[in-house]
Amino acid sequence: MDAVEFRGVTLAAACEDPRHFASCLPGHAAWAREAAGAYLDAAGREQCRREAAGLYRILPVRAEWVAIRQVKDDAGERRVDTRGVDQYERRAWGRRYATTDGSERELWIPSLTRAPATRPLSELVAAAAVLVFGAPTETYPYDARWKPDPHEPAPQRVRVLGIGLGDGALAVLRDEESGLIAADWSAAEVRRLFAEHVGPRIAVALDGRERRANPGCADCVHIAGCPMLPRASGLLGVPAARPARKRRTVSMADLRAFHDCPARYHLTRVLKLRETAPENSENLAIRRGRAVDAWLNARHADPDRVPCRRVALPDRLPGLAAEETGLALDMIRRHRGNCPLDRIGTDEDCTPQRQVTVLDPVADVVVVASCDLVHTERGGVVVRETKTSVRGLYRGADPLERYPQLALAVLLVRSGALGGEIRRSRVELELLRPDGVAEEEFAPDDPATVERARTALAAYTEPWARAREYPEAPREGYDCAECEARRWCATGLARSAGNSAPPEGTG
Repeated sequence: MDAVEFRGVTLAAACEDPRHFASCLPGHAAWAREAAGAYLDAAGREQCRREAAGLYRILPVRAEWVAIRQVKDDAGERRVDTRGVDQYERRAWGRRYATTDGSERELWIPSLTRAPATRPLSELVAAAAVLVFGAPTETYPYDARWKPDPHEPAPQRVRVLGIGLGDGALAVLRDEESGLIAADWSAAEVRRLFAEHVGPRIAVALDGRERRANPGCADCVHIAGCPMLPRASGLLGVPAARPARKRRTVSMADLRAFHDCPARYHLTRVLKLRETAPENSENLAIRRGRAVDAWLNARHADPDRVPCRRVALPDRLPGLAAEETGLALDMIRRHRGNCPLDRIGTDEDCTPQRQVTVLDPVADVVVVASCDLVHTERGGVVVRETKTSVRGLYRGADPLERYPQLALAVLLVRSGALGGEIRRSRVELELLRPDGVAEEEFAPDDPATVERARTALAAYTEPWARAREYPEAPREGYDCAECEARRWCATGLARSAGNSAPPEGTG
């Protein structure tokens, strides 16, 4: 986009320039070409709209807008405040545009697929304020001060728009809460909204010292001494990378995606590139499971802890058509006779969809697990995973292999990362079917169970830890038709078309 908008290069020429795709997989490059085309098409439509309405043309702005506030004393001299800061700088990410006379500025915020129609009002105002107060600057090293151009006129009106790189839709963003307030304001309106909605939040953010374990811990330079991040040495069962590599974050969903196809993992889990799927185009089993899961999570989050059997079933479930609801409701009925809220005391902790973040210092990897339900019980901790299926487990199948998140849960409890006495703790599997429910329990203090869990998890962690590249080589038997990144993958397209290999020179 920089080449097209600032250097006058055609899109075709920019797409052929190898400098724009250094170290990119072919699928990543294919997505980028398609996304750039969608973006430019939207920009062309917007220019036509403005011309038809008799408005000024908007031009791309290369220099970044930075809103700078210098700390000064009553005499106007620079000083350091109580935070040890003498200059504050605010920026807003996106592509920048302005009218030829500089009276209007716009910020276009790209989204990988569809642009959200709304964002929190504080976010919109914070971005708009950068457009109002910001002056054009040149790019400097990270630790250098920004130096604005003092001669650029301040805008009279600003807009914050969202653009989807999947569908090419462009629209002014609106307030998330009301859906009525559009981010199309005069400079005076932005100043008023900033004082009301953003200024106090910035102060809270700058003064905040609370620590929370989360996936971003992998990038933190203070991770070694952080008391909030639990350690689980050897959790993944893999050694430290040799040669050393940047610390990573991984989840069971990441590992399953890598197991299916390394390229799919890289495109969908690392780069977050997914095809914009039409509504209800997903596999029915996936949508049914998600609908059941959402209903159970909402019920288990009830602060009064009313058991599911005492709550009336809904007539419909989000994401399912009327004729698709029956089996899902049958599964919920089966759960109602097995709801853990029936036995959890009011003095016990209970958290649905609990995100657990731990560091495996041996592998130097931050591991993130999302557990369906975690609760304490008489000094122990219980992790419950609920799955849906129209069939039960295959005869002789090990649930720890079929559902590797159970194996990870066993090892997490065993490590002490979730607290509780290990001998009083357990991991539960609740398999809901329309005609019944199957239950399995796994004891994290049983050596045989722990060994099974390590073996099951290693099948996913060892290939992921060894990989240095992500070739487009789905495992044999993997159904590429289900892949969210198939449209940018030559191998996936060829397999879906019934071919055994991609066209020569691709993939």
